[in-house]
Amino acid sequence: MTDLTTPTMDGLVLPPGAGRTLVTSAQEVTMKITGARTQVGSLFEVVVPPGFDVGAHAHANSEEVFYILEGELEVLAFEPRERTPDNWQLWESRSGERPVLATPGSVAHVPAGCPHAFANRTDKNARMLVQAAPPPHHERYFEELLEILNADGPPDEAAVAALRERYGIQQLTPLRTRFSGHP
Repeated sequence: MTDLTTPTMDGLVLPPGAGRTLVTSAQEVTMKITGARTQVGSLFEVVVPPGFDVGAHAHANSEEVFYILEGELEVLAFEPRERTPDNWQLWESRSGERPVLATPGSVAHVPAGCPHAFANRTDKNARMLVQAAPPPHHERYFEELLEILNADGPPDEAAVAALRERYGIQQLTPLRTRFSGHP
């Protein structure tokens, strides 16, 4: 029996393209479901342009799920034998896993503390859904990161490092964009 006297929150249905979009020269993030609506996990649609490499990193207190909608992304989601400071694409896990080419329909789960990365090595945009839990940490992180990336010139690595430290994110290899002179 349903208690009709207890107020409940209505569900949410968003049409294509809806949500709050943050755009920079390096990346586009549309916030679909935020911590204002859920305690389970924020949901973002992320457009990853050619040449963008988020760099290998690990979240101390949050987990993520990536679902590739279109395009191709090179994806890492494991603890490597050795955390080398520059090229995560060459990393290998203790069980022999290597970064994979994720295509539409591919999904990656990244538990808290697990090193992970993604990069678009193609000449076309890739698009993915990202769920991050618990909310709203990733929402705030994305807002602040995209402000840094939207500044003129290459990304301010010191500002990105300070931001990631505030949010419990350990940066293991550099963030790179085609605009910073990196691949």
